[in-house]
Amino acid sequence: MRPSNLKTKIFLDSGDPNDTRKIINQLGFLDGQTTNPSLVTKNPKFIEIQKKGGVCKAEELLNEYRKLVVEISELIPGKSVSIEVSADLDTKAEEMVEQGLEMNKWIDNAHIKLPSTKEGIKAAIKLREENVRVNMTLIFSQEQTAAIHKAINSELTGDVFVSPFIGRLDDIDLDGTDLVTNIQKMYKESNSNVEVLAASIRDLEHFLYLIYSDVDIITTPMKILEEWAANGLVIPDKNDLDFKNENKYFKSRDLLKDNSLDIEYKNIDLTKDWTKIDISHHLTDKGLTKFAEDWNKLIGKC
Repeated sequence: MRPSNLKTKIFLDSGDPNDTRKIINQLGFLDGQTTNPSLVTKNPKFIEIQKKGGVCKAEELLNEYRKLVVEISELIPGKSVSIEVSADLDTKAEEMVEQGLEMNKWIDNAHIKLPSTKEGIKAAIKLREENVRVNMTLIFSQEQTAAIHKAINSELTGDVFVSPFIGRLDDIDLDGTDLVTNIQKMYKESNSNVEVLAASIRDLEHFLYLIYSDVDIITTPMKILEEWAANGLVIPDKNDLDFKNENKYFKSRDLLKDNSLDIEYKNIDLTKDWTKIDISHHLTDKGLTKFAEDWNKLIGKC
């Protein structure tokens, strides 16, 4: 059962419906699921596809993706399921919109995942005009979330997600949880209805730190949710000094601050046009390229 004192929504980050079944059985609940091209290629069905020869068209791969998403949706009816468009650095907004509109027809609880680039935000604006819910992914800066708030802030909470990839910032010696804190502060001050969906979670301590921080949503691999279940679905107490002393993410924040590597809050002018905000980030470009490569490498192998 869902802990009564849990404020954060818990999503599974997986492209495999079997993972969904396992986690629901272990947790007793699940608030949603995120998928992406890299996760889908790790699905056992797609691993088998890669082992086969022959010719495979992109349309056939997309149809297999649809089948997986429909199965996941049926396991968590009414809960959010993120479906990512196929895009690279050269993909235009119009193409993303076309994909997004089609993917949104697959299930009635979709969030269409779009890259947090200028073309991705343009696509999100168009999709929101069609009442399509969106999840802006591959976020690594406060500027990206400021532009998204300005461009596509919804009147209803839950229509728009932003997904900061925390672990990938940790990989370059920055404390990714600082970014989450900064985004939440900015959104609270601007009365934004955009929800923060923390992604790229590395371990249980990372996961628990984010619950402690009251982030809106966490999406995490099955392994971490299994560890959480094995630990009795523990929810960190705000007054628990032992948690602060033992959790490595509290310790790392202190160390990072000593070395001036924390991510500082920025007072971004949210009154100016979103196109005037610099949203470029090399990790967004790198992640988008990797997702495209993972998807494209399946073509011709099924």
